[in-house]
Amino acid sequence: MDALLGGASVILIIGIVLFLLVLFYFIPVRLWITAIFSGVRLKLFRDLVGMRLRNVPPASIVRPLITAHKAGIPVETPQLEAHYLAGGHVQQVVNALISADKANIDLPFARATAIDLAGRDVFEAVQVSVNPKVITTPPISAIAKDGIQVRAIARVTVRANIERLVGGAGEETIIARVGEGIVSTIGSSATHAGVLENPDNISKTVLAKGLDSGTAFEILSIDIADVDVGENIGAKLQTDQAEADLRVARAKAEERRAAAVASEQEQRANLSLPRRRFPRRWPRPSARATSA
Repeated sequence: MDALLGGASVILIIGIVLFLLVLFYFIPVRLWITAIFSGVRLKLFRDLVGMRLRNVPPASIVRPLITAHKAGIPVETPQLEAHYLAGGHVQQVVNALISADKANIDLPFARATAIDLAGRDVFEAVQVSVNPKVITTPPISAIAKDGIQVRAIARVTVRANIERLVGGAGEETIIARVGEGIVSTIGSSATHAGVLENPDNISKTVLAKGLDSGTAFEILSIDIADVDVGENIGAKLQTDQAEADLRVARAKAEERRAAAVASEQEQRANLSLPRRRFPRRWPRPSARATSA
């Protein structure tokens, strides 16, 4: 009897522990108390338990909500929950809103969530908008009109444009456009010496083309970090052309030699053939001899 009572008590204790675990899982009392002491009013069953039933982790909503409330950002729990269900990053959006508010940047909640759902890091975009970013291009090679190759590396200082983050082109487009501008500027230079003496002309010419149109950035400056002389393409082309002409001449000479050898072999073959002997023909008797 005592054994049965002992077994029943153990089962009862295990059941109570499991019940408490399930209860505290669906009812995050600790998180609810933290929100109350932070000044965020939440309904225990309607908000927190409802999040569990909607398969939304309460901590992913309550902690950003507390952060926004402490920073004075007016956001509501349904807004954050809807953004989470749409696949967004709630904490990143709240951090971006706080940074934009401190930097006096107009960033509504709807635009911040749209930028986040577009696949861009909205918090990093706000940071780049406050502190411009430097993009270094790979070495860009171009040929001046005198046939000398010039290699240049540019540093592009950009600032994020919040209004064009959705649908705007990224850093790859900026690098491609700057590289195209450098190539066209160097290619229009009369000599490579002019490029080496005044590399700022490249920056001014490229910057004046408005390369940030349609991108998510605003180009502030373009600085030529390094410029160097490459190969003498003109001389190399002349050398390559001379080698090509020489190869063509050698091919034609070899063709003529092969034709001469074939003709000589054909003549030898004709001389080595045996001559055909025809039977000797006797002269016919004349008419005078026949009449006699």
